[in-house]
Amino acid sequence: MLKVGFIGLGTMGFPIAGHISKSYKTLVFNRTINKSHKWTLEFEGEICESVKEIALKSEVIFLCLSEDRDIEEVVLGSDGILEHLNGGTIVVDHSTTSVDTATLISRELLKKDSIFLDAPVSGGEAGAQNGTLSVMIGGDDLAYKKISPVLDCYSAFHKYMGISGNGQLTKMINQICIAGLLQALAEAASFSKKSGISSKDVLDVISKGAAQSWQMENRWDSMIDDQYNFGFAVDLMVKDLEIVSKFSKKIGANISVTEMIKSYYKELQDMGAGKLDTSSLLKRLDEKDHN
Repeated sequence: MLKVGFIGLGTMGFPIAGHISKSYKTLVFNRTINKSHKWTLEFEGEICESVKEIALKSEVIFLCLSEDRDIEEVVLGSDGILEHLNGGTIVVDHSTTSVDTATLISRELLKKDSIFLDAPVSGGEAGAQNGTLSVMIGGDDLAYKKISPVLDCYSAFHKYMGISGNGQLTKMINQICIAGLLQALAEAASFSKKSGISSKDVLDVISKGAAQSWQMENRWDSMIDDQYNFGFAVDLMVKDLEIVSKFSKKIGANISVTEMIKSYYKELQDMGAGKLDTSSLLKRLDEKDHN
């Protein structure tokens, strides 16, 4: 049976690794080891005590971390994956990083006869828990085909997007769309509340027409109820949009609306709301009304 290593048991990684463990021998590593112990209370797998151990024992290694520096440390750092992996290992990164980080790590792994796939995901905490994520993959197409059955364990859809970095490029575009949708939804919800009409009745009607979106159907009610504890945090969105900003300057893309919404998310951080989910853009509008 294929031995699958999984590094990073956070909000997304914990359930993803759980889905994988139902079909494959799974080894897990988390820098905070109590999360690994908690994971083994719910799922069947082996705890590794170091990156070195998981690299030596795995044929495929999945990463689900927060930032570029985390990925670079785990893969390229002292006693990292690169130093200890077996030839032919495929490393799949579900983190959201810059294109530069993805291409750098891909280049370094190739020197060790191994493959790196940048494979960010979309679908949020609920998608990870329900096994319905969307995965966008950049890198070697043959390696993608080889690990596709593993992706099937926790995704509703996955697609090969081309060369290294293209997975991350796709995720940037995804975040541009989500930011715009959530700001529009926040403004619509605020307008609805102020107009006096039943917001739930409004949702019932407009979600059946051209305004429908995943964000509307999954976040409108919780936003109206001032509930913002549904996974992907403002802090992470700001990090992702900073990546988008830098790359947009590089290619000369106009993302003026996205830049404006990034500033709104930074306002939420200043309000101490960085841990709330990204639909909290409505909270920002509500706070402005009260001031």
